[in-house]
Amino acid sequence: MSIITKLRCITVDVTGTLMAYKGELGDYYCMAAKSVGLPCPDYKRVHDGFKIAYSDMAKKYPCFGHAEKMPNIVWWKTCVRDSFVKAGYDFDEETFEKIFKRVYSTFGSSAPYRVFPDSQPFLRWLRSQGVTVGIVSNAEYRYQDVILPALGLNEGSEWDFGVFSGLEGVEKPDPRIYKIALERAGNVAPEDALHIGDSMRKDYAPAKSLGMHALLLDRFNTPDAENWKKSGATVLPDLVAAREWLTSEH
Repeated sequence: MSIITKLRCITVDVTGTLMAYKGELGDYYCMAAKSVGLPCPDYKRVHDGFKIAYSDMAKKYPCFGHAEKMPNIVWWKTCVRDSFVKAGYDFDEETFEKIFKRVYSTFGSSAPYRVFPDSQPFLRWLRSQGVTVGIVSNAEYRYQDVILPALGLNEGSEWDFGVFSGLEGVEKPDPRIYKIALERAGNVAPEDALHIGDSMRKDYAPAKSLGMHALLLDRFNTPDAENWKKSGATVLPDLVAAREWLTSEH
């Protein structure tokens, strides 16, 4: 029997699995600065500044400030301001407000993302096989309401339900986010479910810890992939290969 015939639910990660960022973070910060007549900030400094600012915010206010009921825009405004400050740019309030508006609206649209060509066909195929498809992502509400639909990945045609950390107050690698997904799928037993992602720590390990099946995608030839394989994980290059794996006899 093929694996897919034994599964009731398949959950899928978003970034790195269904879609990827286009270009560099600096591209978008540069466009925002230019829109108010300022020169491009230094790409490397902005990128490094953002990494520090984002990880600080994620520690202080996890799940995009869910527990504090912090509005999404406030969380991001603090993060973006801090990114610029850490990169050595301290704009006056009025200038920053204009830059931030541009950054926030850009990342709330499909502009900075590209969906992989195998994503939509794969999700539609899963649903045609009678499998319930869930999205599990460390992301805020705009992924569900704006970004995924703008990329042609819609609730009802490509996926059945979504579990997004900013809406749930739980984030990967906490296995509870996968428990929520199993409940939402109709109280599916872990052994009847599979999770597909691109991170050993955030996707594979927590899903397996609950008793779910799991597989990892290595779309970008990650150096870690060899270690994933050595630890016993199934690692595939894309969702075309995932479909073949799901339909083969195991």
